[in-house]
Amino acid sequence: MQALLRHVATLGPIGYIPVAPGTFGSLAGLGCVWFFPLSLKIHFLFIIAGAIAGSYAATSAEKQLREKDSGKIIIDEFIGFYVAAFSLPHTISLLIPAFLVFRFFDIIKPLMISKVERTLTNGTGIMADDILAGLYANIMLQGWLLIKNWV
Repeated sequence: MQALLRHVATLGPIGYIPVAPGTFGSLAGLGCVWFFPLSLKIHFLFIIAGAIAGSYAATSAEKQLREKDSGKIIIDEFIGFYVAAFSLPHTISLLIPAFLVFRFFDIIKPLMISKVERTLTNGTGIMADDILAGLYANIMLQGWLLIKNWV
């Protein structure tokens, strides 16, 4: 069971990529969103289930890897991208910006993101900052779509 939780947290071998594993985790999310589109309801339920399972798996993996918020744990980037892509039209011209804006917020950690990461512990903290980064990216892109359609 512990090995399964570690594989979930690291997305199998992807978390062990030596350079930018978080970016590859986000790219895995982009690929899944693109190739396996979900209805709005299922997408929402996937985010909820992924946040819960990811939090549990990340807590377990952190202990197994003996590293606090290990770079190998990338389930948070995967689910964070699903948040960034939530309810966006399923076009590559929106999913690529969702990826880029999500990675920007995840790396820079503006506003409350860094505080959430520092305040919450274990898998909850690991997941929460990326979910918040995904939310910021989604709000930004939804706003851009509103402005674009308004003009």
